[in-house]
Amino acid sequence: MRVLVIAESADRAQILSTGVELGGHELTEILPLDSALSPALERGRPDVLLLEARSPSVDLLDRLLDAMGPTAVPFAVFAGDASSQAIENGVRAGAAAYVVDGLEAARVPAILQVALARFDYISGLRSELGVAQQKLAERKFVERAKGLLMKARNLSEDEAYHTLRRMAMERNRRMGDVAKSVIEMAELLN
Repeated sequence: MRVLVIAESADRAQILSTGVELGGHELTEILPLDSALSPALERGRPDVLLLEARSPSVDLLDRLLDAMGPTAVPFAVFAGDASSQAIENGVRAGAAAYVVDGLEAARVPAILQVALARFDYISGLRSELGVAQQKLAERKFVERAKGLLMKARNLSEDEAYHTLRRMAMERNRRMGDVAKSVIEMAELLN
């Protein structure tokens, strides 16, 4: 696993580096907090990021997210700030782990594994949510298209449904897509 360390303190960066090596992982680079993050992410293509900052600011977390772009990378935060606001900011930014004090090289490999597991789990949940939202949107399109067909062609609800279904099968398209086309056509004609 390729790991990028972004650290405020050189001493704490060294502890993280040692922990990465203890876990048998590859350290791509150690960056100070004020470094340009995007080029380092492109150069090293890390699988996970370790961010060390006494009190990670919202601006720092935003810079990190901006540097990642559309490709999210799991990251763990090692901080000294145990305030609920700092923790909430870290979690909202997508930190898969937020560790307060207690930075020891021997703990780093396990924290990396937890961060990866949480990231994978949350990514799976986001994917499931996206599928559920798409199905709900398609269902709304189907209901609206059925209503339009019922009104325009004087069909029962069942007949309108079967008409949409037949159209989808004949065109080898998803029923939601056909329903959306029916709605668009109705809007065009009205």
